[in-house]
Amino acid sequence: QLQLVESGGGLVQPGGSLRLSCAASGFTLDYYVIGWFRQAPGKEREGVSCISSSGGSTYYADSVKGRFTISRDNAKNTVYLQMNSLKPDDTAVYYCAAQSPRLTSVQPMCVLTLGTYWGQGTQVTVSS
Repeated sequence: QLQLVESGGGLVQPGGSLRLSCAASGFTLDYYVIGWFRQAPGKEREGVSCISSSGGSTYYADSVKGRFTISRDNAKNTVYLQMNSLKPDDTAVYYCAAQSPRLTSVQPMCVLTLGTYWGQGTQVTVSS
């Protein structure tokens, strides 16, 4: 069974940091473009950051540039999202998704919220 599993969410104070992980089972991630997305209550799902299969190309939404960093460790079959300087507006359920590079590249995946495989999400709450 092909699965993506997110972890690392939680409650953090404004200005704090979290690192999210996206691990795959049943398939290897190194072929895929991987994206992190988030959905806040009452809002549409939006692309946060996406990374190419090699890791050489990345995309960040304007709202997270300079604060979030996406990376991947293909040997561990895991993609990470390091989130620093967190703000209350970052509160959301965060999802990772995988898409074939034959179907998309980094920026369209994030901007159009594309993904063939999706995880179940992890809650991130930024509050004092």
